[in-house]
Amino acid sequence: MEIEFLGTGTSTGVPQIGCGCEVCRSADQRDKRLRTSVIVRVKGVALLIDCGPDFRQQILRASNMSIDALLLTHIHFDHIGGIEDLRPYCLTSPLDIYAQPRVLDGLKARVSYCFGDHKYPGIPRFELHPLDNDRFIIKGVEIEPLTVMHYKLPVLGYRIGNMAYITDANAIPENTYRQLEEVDYLIINALRFEPHLSHFSLSESLAVIERLKPKQAWLIHMSHGIGLHSSTSKLLPPNVSLAHDTQIIQLPD
Repeated sequence: MEIEFLGTGTSTGVPQIGCGCEVCRSADQRDKRLRTSVIVRVKGVALLIDCGPDFRQQILRASNMSIDALLLTHIHFDHIGGIEDLRPYCLTSPLDIYAQPRVLDGLKARVSYCFGDHKYPGIPRFELHPLDNDRFIIKGVEIEPLTVMHYKLPVLGYRIGNMAYITDANAIPENTYRQLEEVDYLIINALRFEPHLSHFSLSESLAVIERLKPKQAWLIHMSHGIGLHSSTSKLLPPNVSLAHDTQIIQLPD
């Protein structure tokens, strides 16, 4: 399995518009974070998780631009704002999108011109697949939805083999913890040092990691409040890293 971090920032990105803090002024490329998204490549299948407003820029700098399907975690704009830029993936056949039914409904409302009875020539074409709590398969790859809470909004994470991906969470139900048992590799959000209403803070993310005890964990969906990459990395346990944009990790079976 290969994972490429297209973006690792929160909804504002880093640098944040109008901010002059040391993180936003940093020359370290690891401190420059587009909105959070990844490509998971496994068994020759490329799965895009979320498609935010920075997608075009992200995919043009990616190591491989192939995408076989899109998995959405929730409907917030920083996770679906780049849907229109998927047009090149819909030229010969519709692109498959997997998400909760209410997310698909929200998507149809946001880009209604893609789903009307009389479609404009050249618009993106999508095949929508509503998800429940059951595992599903994309081209031979089994995926397990993981329900987590984003304040009062249930959003989805995904487990693929021995890797789990969770973003925009501030609470994990006990049933989901059971689904995460024996996960070896964990990608999870950590917004900043200070507590937040709807996102895990760094200490809260580290508590989840300590409970699950993966071999390795990477932190994503970070704001400028996470501090400088070079400084904060020194505070983390040996099995925890700050992910950064364009980073590619290889995971064993």
